[in-house]
Amino acid sequence: MSEQETNLRALKVPEQGTPELITTEDRFAEAIRELKSGHGPIAVDAERASGFRYSPRAYLIQIYRRGGGLHLIDPIEFIESPLIGQLNEVIRGEEVIIHASTQDLPCLRDWGIDPKELFDTELGARIAGCPRVGLGHLVESLLQISLAKEHSAVDWSIRPLKQEWLDYAALDVALLIDLRDKVKELLEAQGKLKWAMQDFAAILTSPPPQKRKEPWRRTSGMHEIKSRYQLAIIRQLWQVRDEIAFSIDLAPGRLLSDAVIIALAKSNVKSRDEFMKLGEARQRIRNEIQKSYIDTWLETFLAAQSLEQERWPELRSKSDSLPPVKIWKVKFPIAYAHLSHAKAKLNEIAVELNIPLENLIGPELVRKICFDQANEQLHKMSPALLSRVETQLRLNGAREWQIEKCANAIAESLSESEPLALPPAEAEIEPEE
Repeated sequence: MSEQETNLRALKVPEQGTPELITTEDRFAEAIRELKSGHGPIAVDAERASGFRYSPRAYLIQIYRRGGGLHLIDPIEFIESPLIGQLNEVIRGEEVIIHASTQDLPCLRDWGIDPKELFDTELGARIAGCPRVGLGHLVESLLQISLAKEHSAVDWSIRPLKQEWLDYAALDVALLIDLRDKVKELLEAQGKLKWAMQDFAAILTSPPPQKRKEPWRRTSGMHEIKSRYQLAIIRQLWQVRDEIAFSIDLAPGRLLSDAVIIALAKSNVKSRDEFMKLGEARQRIRNEIQKSYIDTWLETFLAAQSLEQERWPELRSKSDSLPPVKIWKVKFPIAYAHLSHAKAKLNEIAVELNIPLENLIGPELVRKICFDQANEQLHKMSPALLSRVETQLRLNGAREWQIEKCANAIAESLSESEPLALPPAEAEIEPEE
């Protein structure tokens, strides 16, 4: 055990204790009054039932403010309560601290909480160059406190919630303000606070991610599928499973695993008995809910077999996204040359600034510029080229600090027509982006 580990202070409950779960209008109103009387930023956390429920909704919301108390709210008891709006008014008037905010913001907004000013301790720690940015690791390294994380993957939709779960959830938010202060100190000392604030603001204004056109293609195990006929079966099973999972609010994988879908697509079963003799079906169809849909999966499978060939999906989806980088070297050599130089230059900047490369600038954005500009005549470094790169970065959501640090390096890379020579060890295997 290291010296740092021996000096850690272990906490299992917040120092101020774990409050009772708020389930009534009176207690909710009282919590709002207490939060109003507090001072400074407000820490917020949410627990979902990812992997258990289809819905991404919050099943517990934790809020803490200095002088305003620690509060655990059961959001399923207050679906359309006017008190949610009152709480939102309090929150929108202050800086809100969330760890890994892109995970929690969707469910918070869905319930009615929409922050106006954000401090993300996870992203702030990334920009500050912290080597490990999980909440537990940051609390240990910056606050010298160890947290138990054994309840991080429990089913938060269960009622009543267990006391040890509530203790865990309360701790997550009770330390966020202290953690924010430490992360802010690091950012200020490194001259990066303005950069972080630009990133936090961008999170709040970012549009929701676009839905995938063919989400069924994300089925685990698709690399084993070699024919359009098998893809047709996977698509049908995936779509029926998704409809049922949505209707009963159950995570799709808990209704029918991807492994069973792949096994069915590769089989030629004709009956329920043959279906259940498949190894994956025997291993993964166990509980009563799963067993109750066996006939549905079999009927869907048999129906998919009879689809006309013209209705089978293509082996590869039609996409507006860039082609995979692994084929650029042969098929798009100029774009590949641009990208090889850009990656090297940007990596040097990331090391110098002590920021992960993906936080310095989005890799997909760099690939887009390198690919798009390769379709034009060979560039020479110039103020006009730099201006063009700055504009493209800005139009695609890059923050001003990122443009300041990265635009020149990317523009210089666009003047290269030959790829950067890789060391022999790296040249043997091109990493897939």
